[in-house]
Amino acid sequence: MKVYDEIIDLIATSRPEMIANFQVSPEAKEHVADLLSREKNGGLTPDETSELNDYMEFEHIMRLVKARARQLLTQ
Repeated sequence: MKVYDEIIDLIATSRPEMIANFQVSPEAKEHVADLLSREKNGGLTPDETSELNDYMEFEHIMRLVKARARQLLTQ
């Protein structure tokens, strides 16, 4: 078991319906798409690079949380 599995379980079990259906706002999606596009061209500031890295880590964790929430909903 990975350390963050406990955190994923906590979040997923709190309100699995809400977690399974969570989506970031269209504005946030657009901002991330902009950062990704600019990253490919080497045009990010160090703060923007940090923000993008944080978002990518968060997105990975949320995918795990959503998968766990969906498992709970089908049980």
